[in-house]
Amino acid sequence: MVALIVIILLVVLLFIFGITQFNKLRRLNLLCTGSFADIDTLLTKRADLVPNLVSTVSGAANFEKSTLEAVTQARTAGMQAQSMEAKAEADGMLTQALGKLFAVAEAYPQLTAAENFRQLQTQLAELESQLQFARQFYNDTVVTLNTAVVTVPTMFFTGIAKVKERPVYAEAEESRRAAPTVDF
Repeated sequence: MVALIVIILLVVLLFIFGITQFNKLRRLNLLCTGSFADIDTLLTKRADLVPNLVSTVSGAANFEKSTLEAVTQARTAGMQAQSMEAKAEADGMLTQALGKLFAVAEAYPQLTAAENFRQLQTQLAELESQLQFARQFYNDTVVTLNTAVVTVPTMFFTGIAKVKERPVYAEAEESRRAAPTVDF
């Protein structure tokens, strides 16, 4: 009789342990999904500011057409990207194009003195800061999930929980690691 109670108790404890590990994996997976959605929201906000910036800058006489086209193309690529990798690549392209736009804009004192241009610069700088935090948070959650997926005991529950390793948000290329210069 005592042996039966011990066996039942062990089965119940193993069941509770399994549920705990299953829920841990599912929670981490949802956290990764939500944190990537935060990045996507911020990228959309930034992309929504780009048409205003382009229209403000295009008013400056003789402004480099190729720079404006690069910004517009990068924005379009970002809006059309579906996968995390494609969004990360488009994000890098837009960051680089905006950096070049602000660098070229410095040659136009009447433009950089315009209130609308300065407000857009400020908004973009704030969004870049928020994006950096969101990317870091996403990568931290992915590392936590990936660690759980490949370590004992949670690795035994990945199939049941339908959870797999996820890629971290793409590292920037060496040429794009430097933040774009924004002068106020």
